[in-house]
Amino acid sequence: MDPEVMPMKRRTFMGALGAPFALGPMAIALRSNAASFASELGRHAGTPDELAGDEDYWSQVQAAFSVDRSMVMFNNGGVSPAPIAVQQALARHLDFANEGPSYKMWRVLEPQKEVVRQRLARHFGVDTEEIAITRNASEGLQICQQGFDLQRGDEVLCTDQDYPRMVTTFKQRERREGIVLVQFPIPVPAEDPAEIVRLYEERVTARTRLILVSHMINITGQILPVREVVAMARRYGIPVIVDGAHAFAHFAFDHADLDCDYYATSLHKWLFAPIGTGMLYVRRDKIAGLWPLMAATETQDTDIRKFEQIGTHPCPNFLAIADALTFNEAIGAERKAARLVYIRDRWAKRLVQHDRIRLNTSLKPGFACGIANVRIEGVEAPDLQQHLWQKHRIYTVAIGHEACTGLRVSPSVYSTLDEVDRFSEAMEDVLRNGLAT
Repeated sequence: MDPEVMPMKRRTFMGALGAPFALGPMAIALRSNAASFASELGRHAGTPDELAGDEDYWSQVQAAFSVDRSMVMFNNGGVSPAPIAVQQALARHLDFANEGPSYKMWRVLEPQKEVVRQRLARHFGVDTEEIAITRNASEGLQICQQGFDLQRGDEVLCTDQDYPRMVTTFKQRERREGIVLVQFPIPVPAEDPAEIVRLYEERVTARTRLILVSHMINITGQILPVREVVAMARRYGIPVIVDGAHAFAHFAFDHADLDCDYYATSLHKWLFAPIGTGMLYVRRDKIAGLWPLMAATETQDTDIRKFEQIGTHPCPNFLAIADALTFNEAIGAERKAARLVYIRDRWAKRLVQHDRIRLNTSLKPGFACGIANVRIEGVEAPDLQQHLWQKHRIYTVAIGHEACTGLRVSPSVYSTLDEVDRFSEAMEDVLRNGLAT
């Protein structure tokens, strides 16, 4: 960030908050469209489970996206498209910034990140001064993984199913500083929370200094008992970093459900924010003890914003997070999760009736949500993934892991039932005829 951004009087800050939203009829129209969308969804009565199969309701959500319907995009666990309203907000902020970046981006747009920070904090149920806005989960997690002072021989603990980039981060510290990474397997699927906690606790030693736990495992969609792992580790005085990349805005929860000290996530997955947006939560009394990835001044030691000192960055991306929050709030977290489970169960329960289908994800409530991993016995996952794409234009992810192999399938709220059924039919065709074209 340019140094001229730092000093800003309150009057300047407050004036900046309204500036890009006073851009004339287009901005007013966009706000009206967002309000209309929320109003239309609000007219539908019913519980989340009742609305999960209401195609009139979800057709309005589907129409809010500009996705290419010539393909079936079932890798929303990797990255999701943004709704049209979010794209428009991003374009509006970017256009405004380019009218005079050194003033309009730094002096007008940049201060408005504070509004986004406030809304993210409210969404997660924490204090505003505990939220840093990042570019993705990897950045937030590495701030935590690299930010603790560790000595040679100190142990860090995670499963063998944690995200490879995060494992690599610990392995680099292992090579560079002589710490010890301890990994262990967990069941696939895992349906006993107490067993998961026990598997972590069994690996705790007098040298354990840090634990990484995935809220939702990326290869299977497995939800882990974060609150219980955190409570166990706290008894030993061990900090726990929570990888929330696939969980945040995927299903309904807030910080009170986790009681963690460190949580990082991407916002371009299930929140539908612009690509390259993320969030880091650090409990307020833990901020001073965590080093930032990029240098910050001593005066920022207790300031959550020290984790945002990355130099010049795309502020428009961050401001459009607010529009993604508005979009999600219009749907509702419980409704969204119920729909994702409804879609998953539609294909998974159909396919699991076939003898050669194996699910690597639990369908029991509370253990997964919209992501599931499936395989066909006798068919290699990469070959199946390529076949579905080349023949049917269905895009999934092939998972090859010691714990499980298969396709990671992650539809979203914009996915249609026709697309879900096309996937099921394509898989059944492979069961009947193999991978013959």
